[in-house]
Amino acid sequence: MAYNLLKGKKGVIFGVLDHKSIAWKVAQRAYEEGAEIVLTNTPTAIRFGEIEELAKTIHSIVVPADATQVKDIENVFQVAMEHFGGPFDFILHSIGMSLNVRKNRPYDDLDYDYFIKTLDISALSFHKIIQTAKKMDALKEWGSIVALSYIAAQRTLFRYNDMADAKAALESIARSFGYIYGRDKKVRINTVSQSPTMTTAGSGIKGIDDLFDFSDRMSPLGNASAEECADYVITLFSDLTRKVTMQNLYHDGGFSSMGMSARAMTMYARSLNCEECAKKLEEEGD
Repeated sequence: MAYNLLKGKKGVIFGVLDHKSIAWKVAQRAYEEGAEIVLTNTPTAIRFGEIEELAKTIHSIVVPADATQVKDIENVFQVAMEHFGGPFDFILHSIGMSLNVRKNRPYDDLDYDYFIKTLDISALSFHKIIQTAKKMDALKEWGSIVALSYIAAQRTLFRYNDMADAKAALESIARSFGYIYGRDKKVRINTVSQSPTMTTAGSGIKGIDDLFDFSDRMSPLGNASAEECADYVITLFSDLTRKVTMQNLYHDGGFSSMGMSARAMTMYARSLNCEECAKKLEEEGD
């Protein structure tokens, strides 16, 4: 259901890859809510992804860009402002990649060249996008910038590796730049800490199925889907959240506030071959 929350608004979405990506869902929902969109990703992602297909359905344009390169970001914003006829209203940063994770390098044996790339792609790109937008005066007053994060920025999660450091930096950038951009231009900046989500990129992480199942059992509302995440991000782009800024907002079905759920404890008991314990837990419930 559409509510016209973004009627008349315009924005740029970084990181659309294919129909499984959260950025894809956000672009669709933003269009349904009345927004005009410019899509961008790396030339390789555009070539091997489905971004052109999405652009046709939401009447968007696609601008190739490497978000680690300031000149590319400048070009995206210049083209967007020409396309929109001036400054726009929102930006989504949905970018993250770790070669250490892809190559199964453990945290105590990282390749530092890979580590630097992880930080540049997954966190510094966020700073570069914000800084470039501010210098070019690309966003209107009361604009909104949102980046996708994960609870590994605060907690240690097995195999999330150097991406956890990148997410911690990402959230810090939102706070530090949120103060400056809010003070100077009334632009708000937030991060959304989303549940584990079966995107194309996420599915490549070893053990993601187990993590997905664990968090789903732990969360009283279950994992949040990509579609539900898109709904939440839309509210942050809208005028309904004009005074929300510098926040890391958990969108995870309650996982971030849990210690141990009955469902997870039952599975733990079964893993210890204690069927009697598991049966007792099931009978007692919460």
